[in-house]
Amino acid sequence: MMLNLIDKIGNWNPQLFREIKGRLKIFNIVITVGLSLLAQVAIFLYQLADYPGEKYTMSGAYCNLSKGYHERLNVLYQLVNQVQQKINLYSDKSSFDPVKLKVFKTQLANLQSEQTNINRNLYEKYCPPDQINISLWWQDHWKYIFLTLSVMFVFILLVAGTYLLINNLAQEERRGTLNFLRLTPQSEASILIGKILGVPIVIYLIVLTALPLHLLSGLSAKIAFSHILSFDIILVASCFFFYSYALLFSLISRWFSGFQPWLASGAVLIFLFTTLNLASYTSNIHNTFTWLRLLSPFEMMGYLFGNLLRSNEQSSLDKLQFFYLPLGKNLVSLVGLHLFNYGVGIYWVWQALQRRFRNPNTAIMSKHQSYFFVGCCQLIFWGFTLQYSNNYCSPYEFGKNCYYDLNHQIGENFVFLVLFNLALVFGLMIILSPHRQQIQDWSRYSYHEVSNHKLFWRSSWLNDAIWGEKSPSLIAIVINLLIIVAPLVVWVIFAPVLNFKHNSAIDWVNEIGRMKAILGIALFISMTMIYATIIQTMLLMKTPKRGILAIGSIGLFMFLPPAILGLLGISPTNYAPVWLFSTFPWVGIENSATITVFMSLLAEFIVLGLLNLNLNKQIKLAGESASKALLAGR
Repeated sequence: MMLNLIDKIGNWNPQLFREIKGRLKIFNIVITVGLSLLAQVAIFLYQLADYPGEKYTMSGAYCNLSKGYHERLNVLYQLVNQVQQKINLYSDKSSFDPVKLKVFKTQLANLQSEQTNINRNLYEKYCPPDQINISLWWQDHWKYIFLTLSVMFVFILLVAGTYLLINNLAQEERRGTLNFLRLTPQSEASILIGKILGVPIVIYLIVLTALPLHLLSGLSAKIAFSHILSFDIILVASCFFFYSYALLFSLISRWFSGFQPWLASGAVLIFLFTTLNLASYTSNIHNTFTWLRLLSPFEMMGYLFGNLLRSNEQSSLDKLQFFYLPLGKNLVSLVGLHLFNYGVGIYWVWQALQRRFRNPNTAIMSKHQSYFFVGCCQLIFWGFTLQYSNNYCSPYEFGKNCYYDLNHQIGENFVFLVLFNLALVFGLMIILSPHRQQIQDWSRYSYHEVSNHKLFWRSSWLNDAIWGEKSPSLIAIVINLLIIVAPLVVWVIFAPVLNFKHNSAIDWVNEIGRMKAILGIALFISMTMIYATIIQTMLLMKTPKRGILAIGSIGLFMFLPPAILGLLGISPTNYAPVWLFSTFPWVGIENSATITVFMSLLAEFIVLGLLNLNLNKQIKLAGESASKALLAGR
């Protein structure tokens, strides 16, 4: 039967059969199962060490008498404070009464004596065996085992699985067998799915061996089976998500050599630790950052398993919304939102994998794909931004009279929207900008001057600039920037209309003005286009390290000037026009006149025009030199 199953696997996915055949040796299976069982026994015995025996103190949580003693102590503390106040009152010269003072001192001594006796019983005497709540201890014991196994599953599957996948592809690349796989008639999806299912199969075996104890401990801890199943579904989806991006990272980062798996698995480890802390201590989920938190299974653990992660509070995911839809109110809809969040990322990474696997030199995303990708990102960002909550409180009523305000909600998330979209645009510049050889091919065969205005809009040049993969990326970057800023521009225009309560949430309208705010967005677009032009120009260089050089240079252009201005104490308040030419021009908008902002925009347009003239000249020269070399070769 096992041979028939293996034959069926080989017929369905030859790559999976190859991975299983190379890894599932008898010795490997025995060692893996043995280690998994040993770890389970160790976890069980570690928790069993706290079993309440004969010397279990009266103050322990599982002693039935403990609650009554603590309640009495709380009452005594209050009575002691009241009696002490009376003693202080009758000890004062103005109301001195020796009779009452003696009575209250005697009462205080009796109360303190009772406190001492109770504390002695709690901390010096042992709880009677018949008063120990063993059933509650076992329930909590199973909870701890379940939580420990759940956390271990997440770290083992995501960190170790990521490492194994990237290390496997790196080894295949060094041996040359990856090129052999590219030439096989199998589809890209078949090969890569075979990798995902086969390479970490030892990790899967460890987890599968521990699944019975995981399920038993969860049910024994009185956790609903539907919650356990939901966690398993989320964990499987997260594995597929992280494994897919691990494969893509391995395909696009060959220059890291043997450091690839350590870098990627380390990044996943840091991400998991960060989200574990956020899930344990941070309950605010009404912000744009939530989409990133939901990529970790830990956030869902706090929702599904009550206060296993949070010591004093429940998860706030029951209040989660997406475009105001209260999806957190229902388990099915919340799991669906998680899967949708994973699904968007999985869809796009597999688009990139299918492009990159066969041709290692092609871009991971085409221009027309980038427009839809940016649109999906805005859908995710704004979906988690637009959540209803009582987020605005009147500053004159000390936290009272709180209500929802759309302008305040967007303003609170503006930094997140800018940072995520800035990273998105920076990534698109790198992905969409073709290198020297592609520009040469495009220039030699496709580039031509268009002087007639009507012909320009119908020309193949413009069509190629928007959709072609070998043409410069500047037009595509502009289109993507317009998709990104369109919602922000709409908000800037309609923000005063949305201010129904006439509060201070949009004081920036009076301080800055909508015109300057729109000009600030235009400054951001123009500065971004300057960076994109510089990247495209640098990718035309003949040096083999032009990609790394372009990324490093733009990183310096984007972040070094603001850092220098900050170190020199050149603040946006006193030197606003200087900041208008930085990566973050909006910080200097408020203290700049409208005409100054407009002139700064005009100056950036001039710089952008000059850079594009130089870029066009470089493209022509590259095409001409390539044509001459081609003719000389003949």
